[in-house]
Amino acid sequence: MDFSQMLERPRRLRGNPLVRSMVRETRVSKSSLIYPMFVRDGQNILEPIPSLDGQMRCSVDRMGDILEDVAKSGVRSVMLFGIPDHKDEVGSQAYAEDGVVQRALRWAKERFPELYYITDVCMCEYTSHGHCGILCGHEVDNDRTLPLIAKTALSHVQAGADMVAPSDMMDGRILAIRQELDKNGYTGTPIMSYAVKYSSAFYGPFREAAGSAPSFGDRKGYQMDFHNRKEALKEAALDVKEGADILMVKPAMSYLDIVREVADSFDLPVAAYSVSGEYAMIKAASQAGLIDEAAIACEVAASVFRAGAGILLTYYAKELARWIDEGRIG
Repeated sequence: MDFSQMLERPRRLRGNPLVRSMVRETRVSKSSLIYPMFVRDGQNILEPIPSLDGQMRCSVDRMGDILEDVAKSGVRSVMLFGIPDHKDEVGSQAYAEDGVVQRALRWAKERFPELYYITDVCMCEYTSHGHCGILCGHEVDNDRTLPLIAKTALSHVQAGADMVAPSDMMDGRILAIRQELDKNGYTGTPIMSYAVKYSSAFYGPFREAAGSAPSFGDRKGYQMDFHNRKEALKEAALDVKEGADILMVKPAMSYLDIVREVADSFDLPVAAYSVSGEYAMIKAASQAGLIDEAAIACEVAASVFRAGAGILLTYYAKELARWIDEGRIG
């Protein structure tokens, strides 16, 4: 056969690592990564999390051990999750002035002001029953929960949060938070909404890490059914109308179709959360000698950005920053 007239040869742009990098369609940068952190009550605590190999729970006074590594890696944003010693029916430590997240913000902003601090706004870590709001019998009362979610967000911003990220999936929470922040003069504080948060088995390791598993039932009454696609666009559209600044899809890896649809449907920036179960599976397979951890983690991260996300929350953020420097992803 005569191949001399073959004009289009895609391999021309694959033959050299420099040209491959030059024509790369998907870019991953350190500035697009957010590192999740678990901060707990107590003193001098820096403890490994068994379900999340390589991740730690720390007390406020030991945050520097982690934040210094984050800053050195080139990652500039962290998401704070609080783990209180005291829990009650109304999750009062979520919005307490001296709550663990509020203290963590004041401590970190003073010592690591170059970092950008986002806070998870929810009540599941703070309620004695482990659900994301106020109970009426065995159901979460949506409308009674909203004022406390807004109060929590305000308390975080007053303590120094640069951005708040409500994860509770109550109807109307974005509007409640936006109005509360604006009423108190925080019109410039952005809201990153967990707009599309599925009820997922991938959250298992996180619930052990944060001590947030519900004491009865499940969260399927307020988190989304993983069978649904159109509902994701409905949820995102509602949050856009209510004043969200960034839309998040959670989990990431099994929901890349949703990431793409949200990115194509709305003009807001889109984030995706590569959750604890995704991280734990890669770690476990790597430790079993079945995969190349760095190669898989880089491929998974790139897939999230290729699907349309511009922001990635991941427990691999520090490692991804190093792998960007090494040219394994970027």
